[in-house]
Amino acid sequence: MKIAVSGKGGVGKTTLSSLLARYWAKKGYRVLAVDADPDANLGSALGIDTTGITPIAKMEDLIFERTESKPGTVGGFFKMNPKVDDLPESLGKDKDGVKLLVMGTVKKGGGGCICPESVLLKALISHLVLYEKDLVIMDMEAGIEHLGRGTARGVDTFLIVVEPGQRSIETASKVLQLTQDIGLAKVAAVGSKVRNKEQEAFLRQNLGEIPLIGIIPFSEEIALADLENRPPSLEDPEIFSAIEKIATTIEANSGK
Repeated sequence: MKIAVSGKGGVGKTTLSSLLARYWAKKGYRVLAVDADPDANLGSALGIDTTGITPIAKMEDLIFERTESKPGTVGGFFKMNPKVDDLPESLGKDKDGVKLLVMGTVKKGGGGCICPESVLLKALISHLVLYEKDLVIMDMEAGIEHLGRGTARGVDTFLIVVEPGQRSIETASKVLQLTQDIGLAKVAAVGSKVRNKEQEAFLRQNLGEIPLIGIIPFSEEIALADLENRPPSLEDPEIFSAIEKIATTIEANSGK
């Protein structure tokens, strides 16, 4: 399976990504967790020490080697289909059946950066979502800059994490439009930090055509784990029940 997770900043998408990755790893999957958010903190949510890890977008020597062009340049001549198949194994960091790959992002003025860094990242994402075996989970920002029409068919499920509130709903609507523009068919929402039935009802009433496949209730354990900079415990009955329901729904909908 290949799953992309997006949503407004602070809604809990990294928490969801990490819990799903750890849940499936415990079930015996070989899981590749990809941090494709510029505010990269998936490693800490997985309990992986990211000290010394350089995001791929900042690996200038690697980018030059694979694209034959100097990072930081725009336009010019460089390889549009660089070799990337060896990167997950060589650059990933493992813990408890989950391998973490930190992508980084390309920050430049204007839109649609045609630059070596962007080309390498897009090629890597395309390889991951189309060819990587077992399970890939991508923790993305609210946009979907690393995905395009060429990789959309490789994503089994695109999850939008939402919390009870109009701003989160508005972001979900914008993300849905982006996914439709590139042909992603299986889009679903997961409610996060939901305190009661009224908040769950609010999400169901306002998500429109986006199906709500699960709820992560507001959890003291998740809040405490964030304060202590550690992964939330999957042994917590409330957390495990919520994640298991979401995971089994994804499995059923993807036909895996």
